[in-house]
Amino acid sequence: MPREISLSDVKDLVGTEIGVSSWITVDQTMIDTFADATDDHQFIHVDPARAEAESPFGGTIAHGFLTLSLLSTMNYDCLPVIREQTMGLNYGLDHIRFGSPVRTGKRIRGHFKLTEARFRGAGMLMTTYDVNIEIEDEKKPALTATWTTIVQFDPKDRPEDA
Repeated sequence: MPREISLSDVKDLVGTEIGVSSWITVDQTMIDTFADATDDHQFIHVDPARAEAESPFGGTIAHGFLTLSLLSTMNYDCLPVIREQTMGLNYGLDHIRFGSPVRTGKRIRGHFKLTEARFRGAGMLMTTYDVNIEIEDEKKPALTATWTTIVQFDPKDRPEDA
């Protein structure tokens, strides 16, 4: 996949996996920082000794919302930039499922399949992706979701066939 595409290229990519991100290691420092930012200090996230002794996970695990929040990093890492884009916005997420916990020290990466792209108004393109976050060496994904974003662009750049 090229690192940059045009608005007119997007329609031909619908139905294909257009990006797989690099691996991200989810370590205890990342989990602790997220716990501080969200004030979610549940022991299964921040207390390795207690999590090993009292949880079924064998140690600490990442917050599900931490895993979800890493979609933005994964997106920037692997999805092509739309040349005409002036701004991108999150529109929403549907059908979010946390399939498997991300244990501390594991590596994860995102897979992005473009399922829909439709122009709205003069200067907006709505894109919908089926996303999943894979955990290295595990069968079940950490997360699956449907993610809709808005690409804004100057109306003069709208493809004629759109």
